[in-house]
Amino acid sequence: MICTLCGSTLINKKDEYYYDCDICKAIVKDEKYYLTADEEKAIYETHNNDVNDIRYQNFTMPITNYVIEKFLPEHKGLDFGSGTGPVISSMLMEKDYDIVQYDPFFAPNQNIFNNMYDYIVSCEVFEHFHNPKIEIDSLTSLLKVNGMLLIMTMLYNDQIDFNKWNYRNDSTHVFIYRKETIEYIAKEKKLEIDILTDRFIVLRKTGYNKDKSAMPSIPQARRLCNR
Repeated sequence: MICTLCGSTLINKKDEYYYDCDICKAIVKDEKYYLTADEEKAIYETHNNDVNDIRYQNFTMPITNYVIEKFLPEHKGLDFGSGTGPVISSMLMEKDYDIVQYDPFFAPNQNIFNNMYDYIVSCEVFEHFHNPKIEIDSLTSLLKVNGMLLIMTMLYNDQIDFNKWNYRNDSTHVFIYRKETIEYIAKEKKLEIDILTDRFIVLRKTGYNKDKSAMPSIPQARRLCNR
């Protein structure tokens, strides 16, 4: 199998389901265990994501607080993979922020790909990417220069018991990141790391993409919030 981020040949198995990538340091699920789009959607539809739940709001607060601190309401934002309960964009819209939602199953508005954004937020989404290289290329192409990509996903480290870890045991998770994976992405995509913790990442776009039209289109499944 080929790593879906860096394209290297995956040799080392972490367990029956996952490979360890020697190059980008990601943990990549064997593609024979990927769910179909219908199977994924059925799982997401069982989630009770109430945008008014204070616990849900608190969980996503790192992103919400960062946007409020760094951006004005008139800056243009995108909630990518907004899922069944778009808590981040809902909270920001209550404060008159200009942010739109996209989700291939629950908010499939293709018009959002015709715009450029000052910031893109993506909470509990990146671990669902079947094609992270294509997805991340596409997202960065939608960012203005100095635009920010705000990501919430749990990063793996060697202190975690992988076999018992909830991220590993979620059937919809196919791509797990280490800090080194984020550093690889930043280097390859010419992004500056503003924040890098074990659950919150902020990357800044440092230059124009010379040919936005040459960027691959966003695939139509595999990017749903799984909160």
